[in-house]
Amino acid sequence: MAYSVTNSAGKVVDAILTDLPGLLAIAVVDLNSGMSLASHSNSPAINPDTAAAYNTEVIKQKQKAMAALKLQGEAIDDVLVTLSNQLHLLKLTEAGTKFIYLVVNARDTNLAIAREVLRTHAAQLN
Repeated sequence: MAYSVTNSAGKVVDAILTDLPGLLAIAVVDLNSGMSLASHSNSPAINPDTAAAYNTEVIKQKQKAMAALKLQGEAIDDVLVTLSNQLHLLKLTEAGTKFIYLVVNARDTNLAIAREVLRTHAAQLN
């Protein structure tokens, strides 16, 4: 594991691993820098630290699109990317300074449960 469990991001990763033990990868990411604050992968094919930087750009581009559309009073809750076999979920904190990046198997995971787990634990990062 690439973090210290004494920090809040590490504790959130541990808690989500407990709640969703079958996840493929997870990272808590600083939105300003794109750097992982804590991460874990159960798949050698997925490096959540590398993905953190790219997913930071996904969120920033969506925020720019929202500004261009003048969507005042709106904020990104989460971003879902559905792949053939995986779900990639980006859950922003209420303050909008961090997000949780989660990768799960699309066939083995209930999306509603995954979203609820992320919602609950994202609140701990505020």
